[in-house]
Amino acid sequence: MLKQYYMKKIIAILTFIVISAVGAQAQFVSELGIRFGEVSGNNVAIDGLLNPGNVKRIHANVSFGDGFGADALWDFLYDRVGTEEALRWYVGAGPSLYAGNNLFLLGVSGEVGLSYQFNFPMSLSADWRPTFWLVEETEFSGDGFGLNVRFVF
Repeated sequence: MLKQYYMKKIIAILTFIVISAVGAQAQFVSELGIRFGEVSGNNVAIDGLLNPGNVKRIHANVSFGDGFGADALWDFLYDRVGTEEALRWYVGAGPSLYAGNNLFLLGVSGEVGLSYQFNFPMSLSADWRPTFWLVEETEFSGDGFGLNVRFVF
């Protein structure tokens, strides 16, 4: 029984890694920084963006603290607000993972937010990231508000 428990965790982690790697293949990092707020069970995360085009992007986080958390979200809508090029809104979804405190969670997160890129290499964004945890415990978490500060490459 215990062996099956750990095998399920290993398979879930490997699935998460493979899906993330396939989505990020042949991409480039366009922004890297820090996310403050609720991030897969922790309060601060390393935040990065892979930007394959003007209307979509991949938004990933890795967090440490009470445990390890990771999110890889595909922002399928990433567009200007009005005619302002520097201000953009985004909507996305993707897998989320948390492991810590004798708990392993795997789920799906959504994301909606606003991003502003300054005239110097820095961007600031705020978003809401609700998560529906599916593995080990089934629950909804709607407290994923965050502030992202990133260096733009």
